[in-house]
Amino acid sequence: MSQKDLDVVRGLMQAAADSYDGALDEKGEPIKIGLKREVGHPIMDSRLVDGFKCRVDGTHLIITYNSEILLKDVYDGKLEKELEQTMADVVKHLKKRYRKITGNTLKLKSLSDVEALVQSTSRVRVFVIATKKYNIDSLTDVENRLEPSENTMDKKFKKFLGEG
Repeated sequence: MSQKDLDVVRGLMQAAADSYDGALDEKGEPIKIGLKREVGHPIMDSRLVDGFKCRVDGTHLIITYNSEILLKDVYDGKLEKELEQTMADVVKHLKKRYRKITGNTLKLKSLSDVEALVQSTSRVRVFVIATKKYNIDSLTDVENRLEPSENTMDKKFKKFLGEG
């Protein structure tokens, strides 16, 4: 991995680390990402379990979003669309924050739809864990771990296995 690629990953992880609940920007204002926890008064209203995390796997960025939602919202039929919008808001925030930190632009390309795991916590609430993969176009010298490997088996060993 080159120094440039390492700087991209470090900048991306710093952008994600600066997005915790209660984080403030340079002006002292709360950072707005587009999550449900930002709605309402932090002390007077009940807080929702809501947040995201990022991890890098080769050339892929995997964003995991956790939230507590009402059961009626699951049966509403708009859950997938809502999760896609939340992921888009998170990516927009990460790109904006990355640009502030490094001065460079971050290019992310969506690789799949949102995959959601919904688990019941009560008769009223459920817990949802949604993941989405993105390709980091800014990484140039990193091998993709998911690509098929080359067949580098020795001919003698292959012959030995064939005798079987």
